Amino acid sequence: MRCVGTQTVLVVDDEEAIAEAVRARLESEGFRVLVAHDGPEAIRAHAEQAPDLVVLDLMLPGMDGLEVCKEMQRREWTPVLMLTARTEEADKVAGFAVGADDYLTKPFSLRELSVRVKAILRRVERIRETPAAGPIERGGLVVDPSRRRVTVDGSDVQLTPLEFEILLVLARDPGVVLTREQLMDRVWGYRDYAGGRVVDSHVARLRRKLGEDGVEPRFVRTVHGVGYAFDGGP
Repeated sequence: MRCVGTQTVLVVDDEEAIAEAVRARLESEGFRVLVAHDGPEAIRAHAEQAPDLVVLDLMLPGMDGLEVCKEMQRREWTPVLMLTARTEEADKVAGFAVGADDYLTKPFSLRELSVRVKAILRRVERIRETPAAGPIERGGLVVDPSRRRVTVDGSDVQLTPLEFEILLVLARDPGVVLTREQLMDRVWGYRDYAGGRVVDSHVARLRRKLGEDGVEPRFVRTVHGVGYAFDGGP
């Protein structure tokens, strides 16, 4: 039975030793941990147990982690920390495209995994507890924090929760250049040496959804060598 206040983490990895090591570490820190070893089992656990977060291996037999993540997010949005043995940027970008929040490259330390899990859950809690402010309207863009809705020139734009948070942080301070490290702090709740690549991947997807793919930025401006700023006009 789930204890009041206990957060549930679903760990999905076909390598039993890794899954059990992660389970032991997270349980020692007070989490309720579920374990699945393949995609169908993970999807069933997600549907039946509604975990607060999923730690998901990219390389699963049969139904891979990308398919599993996509199916989970289709049913109900859940923050996902992706585990990957691959180092190619394309694999990480693909994970973000189907709704992953962050990634860790194998081999990883259990301490680092714990830090990431806690940071993601803090961010989700912060979003839920932050009093909703009024809509931000700038240059044809409307960001409505209370409804978690974004429109451009009257048309809805479907963003992931992370993309929404990045846009909201930038739009609240138009013209102010935020470094990648500052965005990591404000959105993810931590910094790391690979954070710049994570930020860049999410910002690139955000800009495409805002209609800025291959054209002069209308809303999110890249300040080369520094970070990003919102330039949506008055």
